[in-house]
Amino acid sequence: MHLSSLVEMVESGFDDRVMLGAAEDAVTGAQFGALVRGGASTLGGYRALVYVGENHPLLPVALFSAAWAGIAFVPVNYRLEGHQLNSLVARQPGALVLADPGTASRIAGEAPVIVFDDWLASLPADPPAIDPPSDDDEVAVILYTSGTTSEPKSVLLRHRHLMAYLLGSVEFGGAGEDEAVLVAVPPYHVAGIANILSNTFAGRRLVYLRAFDPRVWLDTVKNEGVTNAMVVPTMLSRIVAALAGEPADVPTLRSLSYGGAKVSERVLLEALRLFPHVGFVNAYGLTETASTIAVLGPDDHRAAIESDDSAVRRRLSSAGQVLPMVEIEIRDEIDQPVPPGEPGMIFVRGEQISGEYASGSLLEPDGWFCTRDRGLIDVEGYLFIEGRADDTIIRGGENIAPAEIEEILLAHPSVAEACVVGLPDDEWGQTIAAVVVLRDGASIGADELQDAVRSALRGSKTPDTIFFRDELPHTETGKLLRRLVLRELTEFQAANDPKTTSQGEDSCR
Repeated sequence: MHLSSLVEMVESGFDDRVMLGAAEDAVTGAQFGALVRGGASTLGGYRALVYVGENHPLLPVALFSAAWAGIAFVPVNYRLEGHQLNSLVARQPGALVLADPGTASRIAGEAPVIVFDDWLASLPADPPAIDPPSDDDEVAVILYTSGTTSEPKSVLLRHRHLMAYLLGSVEFGGAGEDEAVLVAVPPYHVAGIANILSNTFAGRRLVYLRAFDPRVWLDTVKNEGVTNAMVVPTMLSRIVAALAGEPADVPTLRSLSYGGAKVSERVLLEALRLFPHVGFVNAYGLTETASTIAVLGPDDHRAAIESDDSAVRRRLSSAGQVLPMVEIEIRDEIDQPVPPGEPGMIFVRGEQISGEYASGSLLEPDGWFCTRDRGLIDVEGYLFIEGRADDTIIRGGENIAPAEIEEILLAHPSVAEACVVGLPDDEWGQTIAAVVVLRDGASIGADELQDAVRSALRGSKTPDTIFFRDELPHTETGKLLRRLVLRELTEFQAANDPKTTSQGEDSCR
């Protein structure tokens, strides 16, 4: 199936239902279809539709207009500095660029640039009839990876990948007429695309937050009668902080999903306490997998926090169970599947898996895709993510996952954030360095944190060095920019005698 078919389904199934916008400025299914047809009529001759801007109430019109016109929709991170921004835009020759007013003037190059609101205002009320395409092997969306470990790559998501995700995980018309979803994730994130598609397919009204603020988020949930929402971990942390221990006053909210990066268990437990009547969902997926491939549902969350069984309680830190339409294997160093409980590299296969970049496909001949994430599956089928394979520290021949050390550090009441990396060492190959951000008002020494790790893990997994910082670098979607941390520490190590920084606290703060 092609994404343009969703427009026809919305027009026929939800013609009178409010599908987009705040309550006072709503767009029905019929109006949505007319806007998409009008938008598609303006895209003749273009090879792609690039969107460079913040969230917008009518953002789905741009995506579906591109689909109806048979060209790719390419959302780009508008927060990037000028050179990076224009470099990504330039990767789409022959494109029309839609931008918000603050970003339009920053776009250089030959591509025509139109402010999104001006484009919407110019759409014809009675556009010429255009037959939508039907080839589901055409590229529907191009997303740039976040570049946490390398330069951004162009991921190609074809119509068949995105439709496979929808048909396998969402019920058409499954949402009630009273349901509304608040979208706070940015449009250039795969979760932003998935929110548009899955909620449109379900018939749920989309409400957009232009820029995230925890208080605005809470007020919007209440004022708009929001029933569903999705946040990244940094957003959840800021919402919890804004509540300051008081339960959230959001009576309509039924489901709150989170994903995109690892969330602190302390923050999650506090969130569960502050939103006692809300079902929490942890969604794990990659850009290359066309969004979610594993889910930890509300029942799993409740079972974990209520259980005395440590194995069940541990599932709170898992990614949940893999969706039925996705196959998964955990493989060892010689590419052989391992039994439950054994860690290794995560491979997935299924109709929604793209694994394709502008530079070529990384799918194996039989369809398997290596996620480059390490993890394990327990005997009950719960998936645990250890982190990116590129992040693995090899100390004295032992493979060490930074995530398990970070989990211990984050469990300490004085620690707000933590990042663990491997630094070059002549004797061990790599030594373990941790960078820690303390909670406001907290004071603790490196030796105490080292003891905490040593008591929970083996001595070989205890950080050799702990650095203290005021903050850690993240992407706008909450992913830790580990490469920037590693670069800073490597440069610091090169500029100083390693012997002076091999134990205890770093004096350079």
